[in-house]
Amino acid sequence: MSSDLFSLQGKTILLTGGAGLYGRGLAAMLAETGATLILASRDVSKLQVVAEEETAKGHRVFAESLDQGDEASVIALHKRVTAQHGALHGLVNNAVLRPMKGANGAAEQFAESMRVNATGVMLMHRHFGKTMAEAGRGSIVNIGSIQGMIGPSYELYTGTNMGDMPPDYFFHKGGMENLTRFYAALYGPQSVRVNNLAPGGFFNNQPEPFLQRYCEHTMLGRMADETDLGGAVIFLLSDASRYITGVNLPVDGGYTAK
Repeated sequence: MSSDLFSLQGKTILLTGGAGLYGRGLAAMLAETGATLILASRDVSKLQVVAEEETAKGHRVFAESLDQGDEASVIALHKRVTAQHGALHGLVNNAVLRPMKGANGAAEQFAESMRVNATGVMLMHRHFGKTMAEAGRGSIVNIGSIQGMIGPSYELYTGTNMGDMPPDYFFHKGGMENLTRFYAALYGPQSVRVNNLAPGGFFNNQPEPFLQRYCEHTMLGRMADETDLGGAVIFLLSDASRYITGVNLPVDGGYTAK
């Protein structure tokens, strides 16, 4: 198999988010592939810092404004990106809003979460996916979560001050998995692929009791770091995965398989 199949050189990729927990590592790895990378989120100032850091390394990275919960903002981004770069080769739906902080969070917070993480994600598929379909090629990679696959493990948090788990995250990450299948079926005839990644826990200096329990539950005995998700994203964006669509792929060190 030619190594060119794994290349993103000459392709244009849009990554929503790009400065957060998963996003910064993804931005660095995608920029390194040689793709033209566009970062989009509400906080353009943070993305601009990322873009400048990556541009200083010789990469092509741009920052754009996006309020994913506002269709007018999604449409405006689509118009700007399409005018400047043409139809995308790849879209990574990574941005997420987490307004609820626990099981008893306000119903208004749940609704706010859905506006961005459900309706907003649908709109990204609708507008950018349609242009990809018209071009007859493209790959959409959704960043879900193992919390869209399994229920909460409350025992992991015993003896910590990490707080309660909110229901909105479980709801929209579960929904993202099946939304992936919907758009994979819709856009498949136009050679646009849509896949979902389900990352496991990301190391972020969590309390020791949590870390010990979590790592014991994985097959690899550790949490993810900033480089663990990028390889799967690059693979699904590349032609090496050209016969893979509608898939939910856990990237969790074996957590959900144990």
